[in-house]
Amino acid sequence: MAGERFAQVAQVRRFNRTVAERVGVLQDRYLGGARPYGQARVLWQIGDGDAHDVRGIRDRLALDSGYLSRLLRALERDGLITVQPHPRDRRVRTVRLTEAGRAERALLDERSDTLAASLLDPLDTRQRDRLTEAMAEVERLLTASVVTLEALDPDHPDAAYCLRAYAAELQQVFDSGFDPARSKLPDPGELRPPRGQFLVARLHGEPVGCGGLKLPADAPAEIKRLWVAPGTRGLGLARRLLTELELRAAEHGSGLVRLDTNKALEAATRLYRSSGYTEVPAFNDEPYAHHWFEKALPRRA
Repeated sequence: MAGERFAQVAQVRRFNRTVAERVGVLQDRYLGGARPYGQARVLWQIGDGDAHDVRGIRDRLALDSGYLSRLLRALERDGLITVQPHPRDRRVRTVRLTEAGRAERALLDERSDTLAASLLDPLDTRQRDRLTEAMAEVERLLTASVVTLEALDPDHPDAAYCLRAYAAELQQVFDSGFDPARSKLPDPGELRPPRGQFLVARLHGEPVGCGGLKLPADAPAEIKRLWVAPGTRGLGLARRLLTELELRAAEHGSGLVRLDTNKALEAATRLYRSSGYTEVPAFNDEPYAHHWFEKALPRRA
């Protein structure tokens, strides 16, 4: 197992070196322009349009605040961007491109297209297909690797956002719509320690999924409100949330975990079956449930 892990790490390092060399990030003037890759990437991220929150750019690029500030100062000094307080909250800084910044960004786009074409041109049609398909798979997996999970209070803004999106989606997909007042959804207190937990998944700082865990003292653990944003489906996030909730239930001492689902949620039903859940008779009177599942959990110290 250790040998396999070492080989995987070595492969990732070789891949990183090859990509860095091939796309030119080792040069101090990226794509033959006037600035290094870091400045060029921030310039491209700002984009041509409305002002952007500096915090959003920092989260999207996973940059240290001090380093991002230095990059922005360099771009501002060259007349490519303007940095100003947000009109409704002066604590928030916003950034937008100047006319010169838009022109340089357009040049970056043009040269980036040329670089991408140079990667494909030496290959035949079959090789191009293999390369672009492999790139898409690598992008998907790398995106999945930067999703973070954090236990939050259900009233936290990111948790509240997920719960609203969850309810809105159920309203769309359930045959009879969805009324939270009719459902047996747990109240927030049941998803706070010690009675439960609530996990939120974030991608580049934005909430993209959630899952709740009830930990009653006299009954099996129960998973509720498992949701993943449509734009991040296919990253394995639902399974990751489910697994993490199971681990936390086991660490709490639960030997069994339960959940229920609606017949319209076919992907969720497939996930539960493939994750080792067995369908059982109804253990609650949830009006929106058509299937009830449970799974034995391993004993943990």
